[in-house]
Amino acid sequence: MSTLKVAVIGCGSIAKYRHLPEYNANNQVEIVAVCDIVPERAEQMAEEYGALAFTDYKEVLKVNGLDAISVCLPNYLHAPVSIDALNAGKHVLCEKPMATSKEEAEAMIAAATANDKKLMIAHNQRFVSSHQTAKEIIDSGKLGKIYSFRTTFGHPGPEGWSVDGADSWFFNKEQAFIGAMGDLGVHKADLMRYLLGEFTEVGAFIETNAKKNTEVDDNAVCMLRTESGIIGTLTASWAYVSGGDNSTVIYGEKGILRLEDDPTYSLIEEYRNGSVINHKLDKIQTNEEGGQTNTHVIDHFVESIVEDNQPLICGEEGMKSLQIILAALDSQESKQIISLKQGVTVK
Repeated sequence: MSTLKVAVIGCGSIAKYRHLPEYNANNQVEIVAVCDIVPERAEQMAEEYGALAFTDYKEVLKVNGLDAISVCLPNYLHAPVSIDALNAGKHVLCEKPMATSKEEAEAMIAAATANDKKLMIAHNQRFVSSHQTAKEIIDSGKLGKIYSFRTTFGHPGPEGWSVDGADSWFFNKEQAFIGAMGDLGVHKADLMRYLLGEFTEVGAFIETNAKKNTEVDDNAVCMLRTESGIIGTLTASWAYVSGGDNSTVIYGEKGILRLEDDPTYSLIEEYRNGSVINHKLDKIQTNEEGGQTNTHVIDHFVESIVEDNQPLICGEEGMKSLQIILAALDSQESKQIISLKQGVTVK
């Protein structure tokens, strides 16, 4: 196949530190266009990558020979822009959370199917070495029956990461729809589904208690249960004043797995018989390091197009992870446990 022509729509931090450098590093890709409503941002990225600059994404979709786009926009624009791109015959890599409702997510999936194009959601946690190794260990049966887990994703908030700082769309409810749960929690929902399978019930406490002048959540604690009875907590926070936490611990019948829970070892296996196995693997990506590591998201997306394979995090997978977050919001509002099986409240 000839070189894949791609465009990045939205030139904020996720495009600047992840999508554009990773496309640029992939020798099967040519970045042909970038787009941002702030002309200076688009022009700066266009100059850096030798691309055309646009302020209207609909003009990008008309670029001759364009194969694929990344949607790096505020959450409320994920679905409409992705659907327009799919209908224009482009493959789409969309940032998470994929949409602001189940209906939007279904419409994105339908557009991908109707146009026979790839739709991938940029959940990078599945590509982290410790998480992939943990999945192999769990699937092998080495831990025996899995009982419970805890997973968390927290940092000081998007102010230091977003190109707009404290004025970022992340804090605007109309544009973001959801706060820390959509920014961080949905990553962990996707990771736990990848490691443990589907969840059937969700309960949550969700608060806006740390950030001022915003209505979106900044602290959330969720309780999850699988059909087989694995129970655990998922927490998301924008209120960790020092550093961040991106750890997961899985408790099984024969042992415990600690993922990204130790400064030296990305994965630690601790067994009932006293044996401990320390794994020194590639570090998980953080915003603090300026994004100099490869998330493998872009490479996987490109590979899925070139080899005509279904991406690991296709639209359906993205929607299932989104539904856990939507159920958490429902739980907070209704003060009930929400069933993911029937979409009804469990009394």
